[in-house]
Amino acid sequence: MPAITVDDLLVLPRIPRPVPGTSIARPATRVITAHRQIEGAGIAIHRPFPGPMSMADADPFLLLDHAGPTVNAPEETSGAPWHPHRGFETVTYVLDGEISHHDTNGGGGVIGEGDTQWMTAGSGILHDELPTERMYRAGGPMHIVQLWVNLPASLKMTSARYQSVTRDTLRLLTSDDGGALVRLIAGDIAGFSGPGSTHTPITYAHATLAAGAELAVPWSPLFSAFAYVLTGRGTAGTEGRPVQADQLVVFGPGDHLVLRATDRPSEQFDVLLLGGLPIREPVVHHGPFVMNTRREIVQALEDFQAGRLGVIPADQLAPRKFS
Repeated sequence: MPAITVDDLLVLPRIPRPVPGTSIARPATRVITAHRQIEGAGIAIHRPFPGPMSMADADPFLLLDHAGPTVNAPEETSGAPWHPHRGFETVTYVLDGEISHHDTNGGGGVIGEGDTQWMTAGSGILHDELPTERMYRAGGPMHIVQLWVNLPASLKMTSARYQSVTRDTLRLLTSDDGGALVRLIAGDIAGFSGPGSTHTPITYAHATLAAGAELAVPWSPLFSAFAYVLTGRGTAGTEGRPVQADQLVVFGPGDHLVLRATDRPSEQFDVLLLGGLPIREPVVHHGPFVMNTRREIVQALEDFQAGRLGVIPADQLAPRKFS
């Protein structure tokens, strides 16, 4: 899992350990195993929510899809053809491999290793996410995570926008003892800020813990708090609740998160840290549309069918073929 690595973690800013007696570790109250399903044009994903956990319990998030890590054979890599969105944001983080994207606002490009595509669908947009020609022809490693972040009612119909959060802009941090690398994508940790600009207040980071290392991360008591295990095994909370790949940890109240990797040097313990300020509004969803009322969903469908969410460019209408 390359994503972005650092040869010497000790040169990075450190996340200080909480002072004993002045801080409360958030307990690991629930561990959820993601279910497996096929999405898009044949992408195998693991999804901890919605499904095993509801959208209401994941607030302010709506969906988390984890594809990989895997190695695709030539002409085996697939993606998500043109489709619409309204009412939320999609955050696509590429840990390994690369994908290309296009949208009806004129955006496009390649999301490479360690990069994040942050798309605010808002009032509506159409886009696709497909393997690059190189990935399709040659195959190779692929590891991707997509997170859906809800928008409050006041921002559901905001203008669509796109952010490219490249690997070289991530805020890199380490634990107090240098045993963990934290890649901060958005939000704040210990006074450090990530580059992603968010409508909904959240924190989103990717941490890699060395064998036997412990990571204690300050976390806003007002935020929900989750940790999703990408690879490896470890424990969550000071109570040491066991967790492994494709499992989501739900943390209870407190002001910091604690994770620990196993002592096995052959296993790399990689986790996503995510949480945010709960919106606490009604959620009504239908496929790629997430609104507050059924009437708003009907309107989204009517707008999509009438072409008001965008029109696929003529040069993108034919199925892509690499010859």
